[in-house]
Amino acid sequence: MVFFKAFIPQPFSVPLHFIFSSMISVSNLSLRYGKRTLFEEVNLKFTHGNCYGIIGANGAGKSTFLKILSGDVAQTGGSVAITPGERMAVLKQNHYEFDEFTVIETVMMGHKQLYDIMKEKDAIYMKEDFTEKDGERAGELENLFAEMDGWNMESNAATLLSNLGIKEEFHYKTVKELDGNQKVRVLLAQALFGNPDILILDEPTNDLDIDTIAWLENFLADYQSIVLVVSHDRHFLDAVCTHIVDIDFGKMSIYTGNYTFWYESSQLALKQRADQNKKLEDKVKELQEFIRRFSANASKSKQATSRKKALEKIDISEIKASNRKYPAIMFNNGAREAGDQILQAENLTKVVNGETLFKNITFMVNKGDKIAVISQNSLATTAFYEILNGNDKDYSGEFKFGVTISSADIPNDNAKFFEGKDENLIDWLREYSGTEADEQFVRSFLGRMLFSGEEVLKNVKVLSGGEKMRCMFSKMMLQQANFLMFDEPTNHLDLESITALNNGMKDFKGTILFTSRDHALTESVANRIIEITPNGVIDKLMTYDDYISSEEIAKQRAEMYK
Repeated sequence: MVFFKAFIPQPFSVPLHFIFSSMISVSNLSLRYGKRTLFEEVNLKFTHGNCYGIIGANGAGKSTFLKILSGDVAQTGGSVAITPGERMAVLKQNHYEFDEFTVIETVMMGHKQLYDIMKEKDAIYMKEDFTEKDGERAGELENLFAEMDGWNMESNAATLLSNLGIKEEFHYKTVKELDGNQKVRVLLAQALFGNPDILILDEPTNDLDIDTIAWLENFLADYQSIVLVVSHDRHFLDAVCTHIVDIDFGKMSIYTGNYTFWYESSQLALKQRADQNKKLEDKVKELQEFIRRFSANASKSKQATSRKKALEKIDISEIKASNRKYPAIMFNNGAREAGDQILQAENLTKVVNGETLFKNITFMVNKGDKIAVISQNSLATTAFYEILNGNDKDYSGEFKFGVTISSADIPNDNAKFFEGKDENLIDWLREYSGTEADEQFVRSFLGRMLFSGEEVLKNVKVLSGGEKMRCMFSKMMLQQANFLMFDEPTNHLDLESITALNNGMKDFKGTILFTSRDHALTESVANRIIEITPNGVIDKLMTYDDYISSEEIAKQRAEMYK
């Protein structure tokens, strides 16, 4: 892994007293859309050297808040003040904005002041009627350019691109020649370029592979400016965040620590609030012991929380019970007990338009296995599941489920389950529970997924991506299968639903095959890793963290993807 200090240009010198006064101050911030209030009288301060993870349910306004800070959205009331002279960089969401520029130039545009100096300087030198005044201006620009490390600008941009997985052969192509995943990396490089004073990142890990995410985690954990990030990746939030900003019921609160500390402490506070008979001093002792244990665990890692020593200074009064609602994702262990014969696959091979996604995939699933199926190519894992669930017949090789096995799956794309439907949630779910199922029975499953009251009469045509996923989990729970398959099940889910799914998969006593980019879920659920490659399979009985940290396996992976 590569740390950012070795490759990212350092800014021209700034007095230390100025650096440590860096701050974003939010005062009485409000945002309303018609009668709906998204925020009301929010007062926050973001300070130098800290990384703030912005969390909240889908629709709570996380991305909108970042847009207010960056000036892309105007607030209804209140103000945002930034220390004068600070440079802010924002991860762009428009993947087509820079299509006509080269990749390397797009990255350098991330430092607008330096880029503008370079362009103005170049324009002067291209003039045929070069005047004395032009010479004076060119001299001024040359001095500024040198002071800001401009001569290393292009090489630093190239190194940053390489660290983010963009090979040198693409650096001087236009952005429009890249695929979607590569464009995401270029825009991320643009945001990171030149060491901005304030860095705003909205879902920066989307479409990144595990190696690039690990590099980004190290980059941000060592970053010394202000970072604000929205992410549904709990492992990422744990690795980089010193503070959590919780958006709930139109209010925002800052808590010291990373995501796991916030979650576990809020759950502890919730348990204490429910225990009305517990003495106050006993509650305080329990909270103090929790902080002590968490601090001890954090100190053994490289996480930002341990470096900042924030947990050692935490105030007991900071810990509040969360108002979050978590869906109850609980998979029945099967209407029928699974036998010892689960699934056998031999020489599975899939070729699409001449490209081999995988070949000669042979493995046997054992009873109770929870297998993370991974690949550098997401098309390969999706094709793998489509074969196993019977939707794809165009392959070679064979597979066979045991006679006692009943399977259920969550596909990567669930559109076919909702397209053309003109019915409410009750009628939709009843299709998968048998026509004899009464309404109360169906409502109970929808209620577990937080659809209550009149919400169960909502037409499936207007469901959001997250709501559709919760419907799919209701469907899977109704099936009571003893073998479950998941292809990227955390797509469109908020952190609460991801946490509930994670717990449901851990508690399930049957067998699971799953693919997920959620590091925390994969590490906590999987006891076995199967990586499918164009040249065969790597099959290891170990945890995900052990797998990705093994130097021996890294060498094997490099050979398999040649």
